[in-house]
Amino acid sequence: MTMTRKNFLGAATGGTLLLILQACGGGDGGAPATGTSTGTGTGTGTQASSCGADGAQIQGNHGHALAIPLADLDSATAMTYNIQGQASHNHTVTFTPDQLKALKAGQTITVTSSTTLEHAHVVTPDCT
Repeated sequence: MTMTRKNFLGAATGGTLLLILQACGGGDGGAPATGTSTGTGTGTGTQASSCGADGAQIQGNHGHALAIPLADLDSATAMTYNIQGQASHNHTVTFTPDQLKALKAGQTITVTSSTTLEHAHVVTPDCT
């Protein structure tokens, strides 16, 4: 039986497995661009100076990038971000309020992006 990408990603939920997605094609992506928040958050600030992901923090990356505004780390609602960066297409990632709080606390959080062009990416942002 041949496993499809959809079946594979479904089996890999939980975000702790290392996925190698080779169907992305394209080059090495060049310099990352900033992601865009599609929600609004209010907060009181944090000690981190930046939060996001690029390069190897996005598995199978080919130019995608994520930027999380620091104020969003205190959001009481889920936040969704575009991660198109320099790629020729977009994906979105969504973080729950608990995941945003964990990022603020320096914990490792892993989410899977939306599926576009028959592939998705596992994203592990950090706040530094």
